[in-house]
Amino acid sequence: MAPPFIRIQDIADILIMTFLLYQLYSWFYRTRAMQVLLGLGVVTLIYFATRFLGLYMTSWILQELGTVLIILLIVVFQAEIRQALYRFSLLRHLFERRNEVRPSPFQDIVETLFCLAAKRTGALLVFERNDPLGDLMLNGVKMDCRISSQILETVFTDGTPLHDGAALVRGERIAVASCHLPLSVNPEIPQYLGTRHRAALGLSERTDAVVAVVSEERGTVSLAVGTELRPYDTPGELIAALEGLFAPHLEKPHITHGLHLFSNLMPKTAILLIVATLWALISSRQGQIITVSAPVRLHGIPDRLALVRSAPEEVDVQLKSFSILTPLPSKLDISADIDLSSVRQGQANVRVKNTDFRLPSGMEVTSVTPSSIRVVTDRKERRRVPVRVALRRNTGHGLRGMKIVADPDWVEVEGPAAQVQRIDAVVTEEVDAGRLIRGQDYRRSLLPPDNNISVLRDEPVVVRLISREKK
Repeated sequence: MAPPFIRIQDIADILIMTFLLYQLYSWFYRTRAMQVLLGLGVVTLIYFATRFLGLYMTSWILQELGTVLIILLIVVFQAEIRQALYRFSLLRHLFERRNEVRPSPFQDIVETLFCLAAKRTGALLVFERNDPLGDLMLNGVKMDCRISSQILETVFTDGTPLHDGAALVRGERIAVASCHLPLSVNPEIPQYLGTRHRAALGLSERTDAVVAVVSEERGTVSLAVGTELRPYDTPGELIAALEGLFAPHLEKPHITHGLHLFSNLMPKTAILLIVATLWALISSRQGQIITVSAPVRLHGIPDRLALVRSAPEEVDVQLKSFSILTPLPSKLDISADIDLSSVRQGQANVRVKNTDFRLPSGMEVTSVTPSSIRVVTDRKERRRVPVRVALRRNTGHGLRGMKIVADPDWVEVEGPAAQVQRIDAVVTEEVDAGRLIRGQDYRRSLLPPDNNISVLRDEPVVVRLISREKK
């Protein structure tokens, strides 16, 4: 029975690819890696277009260039790739402790930030959550001290050795100060925002860290979360925001997960349409039927029986393809591997089943012609027969008083009983009698008497020229 036009596996295939591509989009959204990925996507589309149009040289160059570009992307964006793999790690969620990140003393931190804003002193404070930040926060000075208002004011006061850069808050301690952060390349950031705000967004876009920014030009306090920069007017608002990010209520995840499916509908819908279109293109060869010839290969004959003959030697197979990714049948080594383990002595018709063909995924057998093969078997027999040396008689002059012998002069043969009984000898490869030298050994292989007869000796026999024994 032919499968439906759209199978359950196809729907699952589309949904899985949509989820993976959306995760990729979320991780690299509004980062410099996103721009490179878009460019790589355009190059990929051009490559497939050139292949479709038959521009072989251009498609070959793009294919070779794509291999080099992938290596360069891995080297250049190794930090982003590491972050993405860490986020996607399922084992991380299973083995890490849920209480590993504890709430910081937000009261002292927030009051200090608004105090610095009133003095028009710039500050950049990073709150670490789950993602590691070591690859993105560079050139920092290790501190590892408890958070206090005095420490924060000392770090960010203009003129101190550590004021230029960001400080990292890990738990209830300041881990590092004077760190350099990656800048955001999002072109939609307003021009009036300075380097601190771009650095805060550059880190929050790449990780799940929360970054507090104090502007020395405007005296404002903002929080960078993901791709958003949120300003706060009062310490209470900022404390509530930090507590909501680091200590959410237990019932909040249920609401979030329920609505998460319907958030960011625009990119999700676009990715779903792209994946569905690609699936349609890949499945464009669905239903195409091609007929190929497949040789018949027999196996599993019972040990007590021997094959006498079989017909036909080839069958015509009609194959149905369900995807353009499936190789063309003409490029496949397709054969009918038929099991004869259930046959009995004599003549039998063996049905050729669809399961006798090994096919790649996305292809199935629709019909086989003929639908069965005829085999004839006989009782297997083993017999000892003499070895006869085949000579080129027109060159056999001058051998008076000599004879040509084979060592060994007897071998065992095996095959169908009726054919074995008719064999009187096994012949060697031809020997030029005129060039034989007395006492010298010549190795010659044995020739099977018939296609169904096996000579139970793999090594060649030794042919010698010796004197005839006198009676």
